[in-house]
Amino acid sequence: MSVPAAAEREPADVALLTGAEAGDMLAGALEAEGGRLLNWQVHTIHHRPGAGVTVGYTATVERADTVGDVVQSEEYLCATTARLSRGAGPGLVRLVQPDGGPVVHLWRHPADPELPALAVACDATLLSQRLGTEVGVELLAYRPTRRAVLRVRRAERGGAAAYLKVVRPSAAGAFVERHRTLTAAGVPAPEVLQADEDGLVLLAAGHGTPLANLLSRGLGERTDAVLEALLSTLDHLPSAVLDLPRRPAWSERADHYAHAAATVLPEHAARTRALADGINHLMASSDPGPLVPTHGDFYEANILMDPRPDVVAVTALLDVDAVGPGHRVDDLACLLGHVSVLPHLAPETYPHVPEVLDAWTRTCSTLVDPVALHARCAGVVLSLVAGARRTDGAHWRPDAEGRLACAEAWLAHGRELLARRGPR
Repeated sequence: MSVPAAAEREPADVALLTGAEAGDMLAGALEAEGGRLLNWQVHTIHHRPGAGVTVGYTATVERADTVGDVVQSEEYLCATTARLSRGAGPGLVRLVQPDGGPVVHLWRHPADPELPALAVACDATLLSQRLGTEVGVELLAYRPTRRAVLRVRRAERGGAAAYLKVVRPSAAGAFVERHRTLTAAGVPAPEVLQADEDGLVLLAAGHGTPLANLLSRGLGERTDAVLEALLSTLDHLPSAVLDLPRRPAWSERADHYAHAAATVLPEHAARTRALADGINHLMASSDPGPLVPTHGDFYEANILMDPRPDVVAVTALLDVDAVGPGHRVDDLACLLGHVSVLPHLAPETYPHVPEVLDAWTRTCSTLVDPVALHARCAGVVLSLVAGARRTDGAHWRPDAEGRLACAEAWLAHGRELLARRGPR
C-alpha cells in the first residue's frame, strides 16, 4: 500500500502548525474578530495519516469585553490542514497559504466546525436545558473535528454520573446503533440514554475498575482467569454486528502509521519503513482466520473489570465505535500490543506487565495463527508510536523510541515463527 501524496506533505504541515508561522496565523485569526494574541504554545498534535494534521494551542488573548474594558483570557485554539465539511463562516477562519501550501482552518474551542453539539456539551447551562435537568459537566477528552468525551453529573450533592460523547452528526446514527445492538445482546456496553441529531449522545456510566489498574497491581494467580473473561466477552459479541461496515484493522494501515511515526521521529524513518514492509509481508504469509464480530479497539483502557478480588468478570466494554466484522486475531493483537507498550509509557507503574504479557501471548498463540498474531501486534504498536509525542520537551522521545523497538521485537519474533514453520 502506498502512502497518498497528501500524507507525503504532512511532515511539512506539522512544521507549519507547530512553528513560528503558527503564531502569525493565530494572531491574524484573532485580530479578525477583535482579539490580540499575547502568547501561545502547542498543546496537542493530532496526525491522521492521509487525512491531515490538527494542532491544539493554549493561548492568552486580550480583547474588549461588553462594556469596553480590555481583559485577558485563557483560550483553546485549533488549526487543521484536514478537509472540512463546511467552509469559512462565524467562528471559523480559512487561510490559504502562499506557494501552494495547505489550506488551514482555525477556530476557538468549543466552536468545532465538525462537532456542532460541542458548544452545548461544554456549557452547563445550555446542556442542562438540553437534558431537562441541572447538571455540571467536565471535558475529559477532545480530538478536534472527530469526537469529545465529557463527564456529566446531576447538580445535587452526590448526583449520579453519566458520559456525553460528541461525534460528527453523520456518524451519530451508526454509533448509537452499535451501542444498542450490544446492549440488546447482553454485552455490557453503556446504555444510550439520549441521542440527538447534532451528534450529542448521552451514555450511562460503566461500572468497574479499568483493566489498566489491575495490570498495574499485577494479576498473579488471576492472570489466566482475566484473559478467559476477556475472551468470553469477545465470544458474546452478537452476530448482528457482522452487518455493520468493516473498518480496517490497525495493522492493515501499517504504511500510514509508519509515515506518521517517521513524522515525529524523522531520524528513524528507515526503521519505520522497514517495519511496515515486514508487517505487510508477515500478514500476507499468515492466516487471519474467518470474519467474526470484533470490538475493533480492544485494549485495557476500554475494558472495566469487577473490582471484587474473588470475582473475575468484564463489567463494561467501552468505546465501541469500531465494533463490526473483523478477525479475532486483530482484537487479540490490539490487547497484547497496547499492553506491551505500558512499560514504555510508565515503567514504574507497570512492573508486572512482562509476565502477564508473556502468559497471554502464549495462550493467544494457540487460538489464532501465531505469525498473524505477532505481525498484527507489531502493526498495533507501530500505530502507537506517533501518539507518544507530547509537548513537554524531549521527555516523550524515550517513550516513542521504546514503542518503536517494541514493534520491531514483535516483528522479529513473528519472522522467527514463520521461518520455523517453513513454506506452506
